[in-house]
Amino acid sequence: MLGGLTGFNNNPGTDWGEKMLNTVASQSIRHLFSKSESVEVFVRCSPSNKLLQGSIDSFKMSGRGLVIRRQFPVEEMSFETDAVSIDFSSILSGKISLKQPTQAIAQVTLSETGINEAFQAELVTKRLKNLSSDSLNELSGGQPVSFNEVQIQLENGNRIRLFAKADLPDRGTVPISMLMTLAVERRRRIAFKDPVFQAETIPESLREISQSLAYALAEVLNNMVDLDRFDLDGVTMRINRLETQGKKLLFSGYAQIEHFPKTG
Repeated sequence: MLGGLTGFNNNPGTDWGEKMLNTVASQSIRHLFSKSESVEVFVRCSPSNKLLQGSIDSFKMSGRGLVIRRQFPVEEMSFETDAVSIDFSSILSGKISLKQPTQAIAQVTLSETGINEAFQAELVTKRLKNLSSDSLNELSGGQPVSFNEVQIQLENGNRIRLFAKADLPDRGTVPISMLMTLAVERRRRIAFKDPVFQAETIPESLREISQSLAYALAEVLNNMVDLDRFDLDGVTMRINRLETQGKKLLFSGYAQIEHFPKTG
């Protein structure tokens, strides 16, 4: 689950206190994730005796091949703090206790494959089933509508191409295809803006209803992806910027760290 505890092997000259802190922090942080290919922690404290007073110059974590809540793959995640104040006695008992909350610069990288896996997670699929709204009721005669088989393709300019299927009680399965722009709202919500229906991929007999369903799905997605639903133990993420780069989606922002995760 963890590629190896950092601290003891990376730098033989590192002070013993930093080594211990690196090890304890690595053990704590791995419990944020259901799975991790690697997690590395680096602590800087100069002079090293400041650690005895609980003062750290900076704390940096980087992870790769992570999975959150067993169903949400993250290709890479890193965060780095400025000065941090901790209770040094907690380290001796194998824990890390912050004297006060701290903020860190954070970066997260998602892959197109990982995003599509996340769309199959129960936490997501259940929010796309048996939906009712004024716009959907007009299309379904008042019966609930479900969306499934959602797939996205990342494109330049923060654009995505989205494919899905809608199940209507009287019409069966209707395919959907559209282009949308990803944006950040209130630093915590991913917005799916400016949907453009892609008629050429849809059978002509279904284009009219497919277009209406596409815009209804865009509205559903706009109210669904909120980071507060995915908060890690003791860590709240906020986004300042997102960017598509090839088949990857990059987020930059900050993390508010209230406490270190409790070890199992």
